Amino acid sequence: MGTTRAELVAETAIALLAERGMRGLTHRAVDAAAGLPPGAASNVARTRAALLELALARLNELEERQFAALGIASVPDRPELATDLLARLLHAQLTQGRRRTLARYELALEATRRPELRSLYDASGRHFREPAVALMAALGSADPQGDGRRLVAYAEGVMFYALAGAGEDPTLDELRRDVAAFLAGLLR
Repeated sequence: MGTTRAELVAETAIALLAERGMRGLTHRAVDAAAGLPPGAASNVARTRAALLELALARLNELEERQFAALGIASVPDRPELATDLLARLLHAQLTQGRRRTLARYELALEATRRPELRSLYDASGRHFREPAVALMAALGSADPQGDGRRLVAYAEGVMFYALAGAGEDPTLDELRRDVAAFLAGLLR
């Protein structure tokens, strides 16, 4: 990301997006929440668009680290390993990564109105699609591209359903059960 100040500004922006939504994210709010002097966030990211881009870039970095820690890079070729990996990933996104996931959804909605953010958001989506396609190929899918896309849509649906308050957060065991059933359906 660059400097420690840039990381602080980006992570504070992420926290504000999760806590207050898009309207609560201002340079002034970032300065106050981060304990920075007035104007510090503007020195790092001059415009609102730059602040949003900085937050999205930091989200990508943090999620790549999380994926690496869970072993996403080494694609399992056995359904039971894939099930456990995916369930742990979803659980992590809903627990310790909850704020990041909320912030990502805020940015996703904003990207529908800002073409400059949309192109960055779409590019960041490859962080999810490419591993999903590789996983489905390793599991022997007859249509890894299509099944990878369906897997990402399923995961996004699970997270949105839990985060939007439409249902209770699933437990890790519930996620394992549901992911296993979903993968079995795709691999029939």
